[in-house]
Parts: sequence; structure tokens; C-alpha cells
Amino acid sequence: MKRFVPREKLGKKARKQLDSEQRTTWAFSPVTKKVESKKLYNRKRKSHDRYDDYGMGFCLL
Repeated sequence: MKRFVPREKLGKKARKQLDSEQRTTWAFSPVTKKVESKKLYNRKRKSHDRYDDYGMGFCLL
């Protein structure tokens, strides 16, 4: 049986391990909730994806 050691007295690696164990029990990941700013330049995003040009489609007459 492990003895209880206060978090303040734990070493840096032990605190990191303890925090990672507690973090895995979360219901959601806060990292996935982050919304990227559309003002930032993103090389992977295509240039035509930036503009919503739905009105300029072809017309059947």
C-alpha cells in the first residue's frame, strides 16, 4: 500500500504523472473545443474556401 504524500512534497516528475492520471478522467478534451481564428493565415487552407460564393453558380434557363 502506498503512503500518502502531499502534492507539494512530490518531485516534478511525480507531480506530472499524478496530473496526467487525473487528466485522463475528463469527459471531454478542452483542446478539441478550441476554435481557430479565420484571420490567421493557414497554408493548408485553399484560397477559394475562404469566400462563400454560393450565389455565383450556374443558371439553368
